[in-house]
Amino acid sequence: MSEVATMTVDFTREVERHRHELRVHCYRLLGSFDEAEDLVQETFLRAWRGRHTFEGRSSIRAWLYRIATNACLDAIGRRREPVAGTGMPAGEVPWLQPIPDALLDASEEPDAEVVARETIELAFLAAVQHLPAKQRAVLVMRDVLGWRASETAELLEDTVPAVNSALQRARVTMRKHLPERRTDWIGDPSAEEKAVVKRFVEATERGDLTALAAVLREDALWAMPPEPGRHRGRDELIGIWAPFMVGPQAWGEWKLLVTSANRQPAVANYVRRDGSGVFEPVSFDVLRIEGDAIAEILTFPTAVFARFGLPATL
Repeated sequence: MSEVATMTVDFTREVERHRHELRVHCYRLLGSFDEAEDLVQETFLRAWRGRHTFEGRSSIRAWLYRIATNACLDAIGRRREPVAGTGMPAGEVPWLQPIPDALLDASEEPDAEVVARETIELAFLAAVQHLPAKQRAVLVMRDVLGWRASETAELLEDTVPAVNSALQRARVTMRKHLPERRTDWIGDPSAEEKAVVKRFVEATERGDLTALAAVLREDALWAMPPEPGRHRGRDELIGIWAPFMVGPQAWGEWKLLVTSANRQPAVANYVRRDGSGVFEPVSFDVLRIEGDAIAEILTFPTAVFARFGLPATL
């Protein structure tokens, strides 16, 4: 093997070790799984092109994080995102996409904190999307990854005072957009949470609107990224869902498969319409549970089914 070929193999092996955490890092900054995948590839391409500039003053991991972060900041700059603080209600992030827990668990790297539940759940990711790009990067580097202010400043080519100021502003914005009772539901999934999911599944499959209402918080929220708008309140949600589940306009018989996304319970919804012999996919719900009830449902298109390894039909 030639010297160039050997160098290429060694370089590829070294950067591939960090693919998983870089994908999660890009995903956390962007909120979009598809974009995160693209940006990891962009990171590796930039790293290969700039490999001769790596001087070993920091670890290759830190070097790759710098490249990935800057690639994400470039991507954010190309987006037509609303100006921070205007035009986008809390949690209404059209580009938000779920990530399978199986992918979060796929790494054998020791840096498991990068996929901690409280920093990968959809409510956290949605809140992050309300930050200006640099504040977004500072918050993730400092509060999620635990980098020092000096390290973050070097990565962003900024000063320590500027980084500290950006972090304080970012924390204020995050508090505005995160759910008030968040500390009550960021722990590991409990038997109570699993029981809530079971009740939700059974009520949906039976078309039992009374039981379905009972499993929702009175102030439950429902949104369907990338569609605009959010619906609030148990009665409103049941009113919207009822025609699809019961009566002459009902879609058919419902079947749900339980899975998980972003360290949260999720269900894949299938419907068998009259005259059909199979259940076909219709939507994918990620659930946020507080106590013994569902506080929020984010519904995503069927395009995510393949990513979660879900069957095309049942």
